[in-house]
This record gives sequence, C-alpha cells and structure tokens, in this order.
Amino acid sequence: MIRAVLLAAGESRRMGQPKALLADPSGTPFVVRIVETLGSAGLADIVVITGGHHDKIRATLDARPATAPPVTIVRNPDPERGQLSSLLCGLEGSADPEALLVTLVDVPMLTVQTVRAVIDAWTAKRAAIIRPAVGGAHGHPVIFDRKVFAALRSAPLNEGARAVVRAFADQVENVQVADDGCLRDVDTPDEYARLIHGPSA
Repeated sequence: MIRAVLLAAGESRRMGQPKALLADPSGTPFVVRIVETLGSAGLADIVVITGGHHDKIRATLDARPATAPPVTIVRNPDPERGQLSSLLCGLEGSADPEALLVTLVDVPMLTVQTVRAVIDAWTAKRAAIIRPAVGGAHGHPVIFDRKVFAALRSAPLNEGARAVVRAFADQVENVQVADDGCLRDVDTPDEYARLIHGPSA
C-alpha cells in the first residue's frame, strides 16, 4: 500500500564521505538505522536509492542479519539531476503504490513513532501530502499520496518535490510530533560531530 523510499544517492560533498555509511551514536550506519526504523514502523516495501556510492551502500545493507527488513536497492544512473530524480526512481518498475513515503539518509534520527504517526494520518485522511512537524518546523518522512504522482513526474527537476508541495499547499497535512530527530539534517562534519558528541562539539 505504501512504498518507503530512502534517498541515499547524493555525493556527500560537504561531509567528505558517504553520509549513508556514517555511524550513529550506537555505531549503526545511517542507512541501516533508517531501514530498521522504517521496517519497525510496519513498512514492508522499502526502496533505497543510491548513486555514486552504490557498491559500498549495497555491501553495508547486504551485511545485515538475515532477519533484517528486506530492501530493494535501485541505483539512480544520474543523481546529478537532483533529488527529485532519485524520488522518481522509487516509482519506476512495479505498479504504483497507493502512496510514497520519502525520507533522506541524512535525517537518521527520526523515530518509529514519527513514521507511524504520518502513516496513521495518511490512512485516516488520505491527504495529498503528509509530513511531521515540530511546532512550525516540518521534517521527514513525507508521504505523497498517489493523487500527486503525476505532478511529481512532471515537476521540473531543478525545483524538485518542493514545487509539488507548493502546488498542493492547501492539501498538505502537518502532523505534530515530539521528535526533533525528524528535523535534524546531518550534512557537514560539524553537524555530525554534534550528533555524536553533543552540542558542545
């Protein structure tokens, strides 16, 4: 019913190393942590979109225990086209799901409860776009209902999914959560140091 798409195709230039493979405070690679979170939230159709670091990400996911949530790994042949191109890779192949739940590999600390909250909101309301919010700030994951898939496919790649969010602004549902992790991007070495060592790092 809902396909989860984890975007991990970026080159991680600001970080200087693949963000997908960075270890969280427990020592778990970001990409593994997020897949585990999605699986624990009840999502069975999980797609990881890779790019230039495809082989390393695949090896990391393949090294998980046999009991780990299954994933489909799809390589974006040209991730330089932008994040939307990776999102659309998650729609290719099998028949469209009823909704797409999209999150980023550089937002590793989102909780199972937050994922469940946006899923439950979509199940109840079937809004066009649903996203978690902490006060006035919104984060990931974002659910795109099937009714916006055509708009995603026709959106300018340089504008990304933001163009679709703007176009459907009156149909966006913000779900209040108590989870700063859904807002926390880890894009730079300084941000990673603060994640591992605390605000004083």
